[in-house]
Amino acid sequence: MTRTLLLAALLATALPAAADTSLSTVAERSGFIKTGRYDEVIALCEAYAQRYPDAVRCSDFGTSPEGRPMKVLIVSPAGAFTAQAAKAKNLPVTLIQGGIHSGEIDGKDAGFLALRQALDGEAAPGALAKQVLLFVPVFNVDGHERYARWNRPNQRGPEEMGWRTTAQNYNLNRDYLKADSAEMQSMLKLVGEWDPLVYVDLHVTDGAKFEHDVSIQVEPVKSGDLPLRKAGIALRDGVIGQLAKQGSLPLPYYPSFVRNDDPSSGFEDAVAPPRFSHGYFQLRNRLGMLVETHSWKDYPTRVRITRNTIVAVLEGVAANGAAWQREAAAADQRAAKLAGQPVALDYKAGARTRTVAFRGYAYTRTPSEISGALMTRYDENTPQVWNLLMKDDVQPSLTLKAPRGGYLVPAAHAAWVAAKLDVHGIAYRRLDGALPKARVETFRADQADFAAQSVEGHQRLTASGEWKPEVRNVAAGALFVPIAQPKARLAMALLEPQAPDALAAWGEFNNAFERKEYMEDYVAEDVAREMLAADPKLKAAFEQKLKSDPAFAKDPQARLEFFYRRHSSWDDSYRLYPVLRIGTVPR
Repeated sequence: MTRTLLLAALLATALPAAADTSLSTVAERSGFIKTGRYDEVIALCEAYAQRYPDAVRCSDFGTSPEGRPMKVLIVSPAGAFTAQAAKAKNLPVTLIQGGIHSGEIDGKDAGFLALRQALDGEAAPGALAKQVLLFVPVFNVDGHERYARWNRPNQRGPEEMGWRTTAQNYNLNRDYLKADSAEMQSMLKLVGEWDPLVYVDLHVTDGAKFEHDVSIQVEPVKSGDLPLRKAGIALRDGVIGQLAKQGSLPLPYYPSFVRNDDPSSGFEDAVAPPRFSHGYFQLRNRLGMLVETHSWKDYPTRVRITRNTIVAVLEGVAANGAAWQREAAAADQRAAKLAGQPVALDYKAGARTRTVAFRGYAYTRTPSEISGALMTRYDENTPQVWNLLMKDDVQPSLTLKAPRGGYLVPAAHAAWVAAKLDVHGIAYRRLDGALPKARVETFRADQADFAAQSVEGHQRLTASGEWKPEVRNVAAGALFVPIAQPKARLAMALLEPQAPDALAAWGEFNNAFERKEYMEDYVAEDVAREMLAADPKLKAAFEQKLKSDPAFAKDPQARLEFFYRRHSSWDDSYRLYPVLRIGTVPR
């Protein structure tokens, strides 16, 4: 504790104090030992708007399930306080959020500090005039008020903090694509209104002890629109470069070991699926940044580094935002022309490795008398360079051709799927008339496996199969989701059943993969005999199957199902994914 108090005192001296104490935080006044409650956010939001009336507006963008206002500070010295005004002035929008995991609350206190300094010209001079900043101090507002010591047992400070999940126990950084929570729906409405070019999500790591103090991950860098990746790399490398000049030891990847708690296992980089913030925004052709300060650094240190990160982002957008915005607009146009083209929907690191010099500490791995397992113990007084294997040759692991026309969502599912599409701003239209004998593609699962455990309140589904041509009748009231739109990748991520965070993968269509009707064994026996007697080709196929497939021959149910699947009573919709693909645009 003595070390923490000393560091806090030094940082309090290094960082300018608020000229107007009404704009200071509990964190600042305590020397970055404490953090305030949510009523402080509400008060500061209004105080900033009053102190800087020409540059700041305080607004609500939603209400939490427990009834708390979700606050956003709209910052624009140019006076662009609406999305329409920002667009008219051609100003890029930067959205920076803290407290999506409210125990990891660095972003709230660092954000208020950086904002005050930027408005007063003490940091990033002139940067705010070249963009609109949306600052959300706390995203998970209900979790913020589940306030206690030890809410983050793997983290140094503050003394008390909020909780990782919401009042409904949602992890908001698993909810971007499925958008179950009221909080996420409010955030995506804000995103849809303002269309931020850059979205910055401020976190704190879990994991091992080492010297590195922050990681900066951005997409698109290894995913998404290829030309736009240059902007993603420039944003990431620019921030990392600034942090390094200020004495940080930043990383461009999340420092999580391949084997938990075993430094010798090295690292494996990846592209986050779109349940995560920085995996989501590349699907919208925008830049998403995940900032992770190191949990074992003191709270004053983490706040300082997060503050420096925010300032670097503001400076980067001020310098490059206009060019990045043009590239994002071009990416929108390219996305609208993806029909029939291969589109990567999931990624994985290949086998190729390289060695990275990682700044850790001396450690031992010895059997624990408590757990009986090998336990890692770090000596923070003895820095040590670990030469570790890194797998970061990230390549697409699932690539599918986009439909040439789009997707058809049947009328039975139209209402709830439309609500999901609306949340993301994906274009669609309802078909007033039926499409008789439509030439479509259907996905029938060869295998459908339901997860054994619930995840975020869902039973996830893994389905294997492929799209095949078929003629089907499509009733009036279906939705047509065109592929020719800027959010084409986002539409595919939701509607392709094998995509990692698709509606199907989250179990939203599980009923379609459950068997609901059966034929009794004694009925199947009679039916089988009738079919064998009536069809010599079927009889020959059955006998060949018995000879060539020993497992089939020994399985009574499989033998009966051989006939049931060929009988008119078989459920043609079993394992048929309800959403269809179409190669033309319906009238």
